[in-house]
Amino acid sequence: MSDRLSPGVSGSRTWIVAERHCTRRGDHDIFSTPNLVHLIEDAAIEALAPYLNDGEGSVGSKVEIAHVAPTLKGATVTATATVTEVDRRRVAFTVVAEDGNGTIGHGTHERFIIDLDKFTAKLRELES
Repeated sequence: MSDRLSPGVSGSRTWIVAERHCTRRGDHDIFSTPNLVHLIEDAAIEALAPYLNDGEGSVGSKVEIAHVAPTLKGATVTATATVTEVDRRRVAFTVVAEDGNGTIGHGTHERFIIDLDKFTAKLRELES
C-alpha cells in the first residue's frame, strides 16, 4: 500500500437503480439496504485502488449505515467514501449516499488491505 494513502482521499461510485437492486414495498420497487451497502463498499474500493500495490486488494470488515430515505427504481444513486484513518492495514471511511432528492444513507465503513496470494491460499485451505 502506498504511503500516500491518507485521510481525505475519497472515491465515488454511481449506479442507476435497476430491478436487481430493489426490494418491493407495496406497489413500489425501492433501492434495498443490502445494495446500499454494496454500493458503499464499491466506493471505498474505488478510493483505495490507486494506492494499492500489485498483488494487494481489500476486504470489508465493518459497516455501520443509516438508510434514511427511499430511492425508486430508475433513479441515480452516488456513494462517496472518504478516508478518515489509516492504521497499518486498516482503513476507515465516512460514507454518504445520495440520489436526486438528497442524502439516502450515511455512516462508516472499514476495510483491511490484504495480500491477494495469501488470501487465496487461505481460501483454498478452507475448501479442503
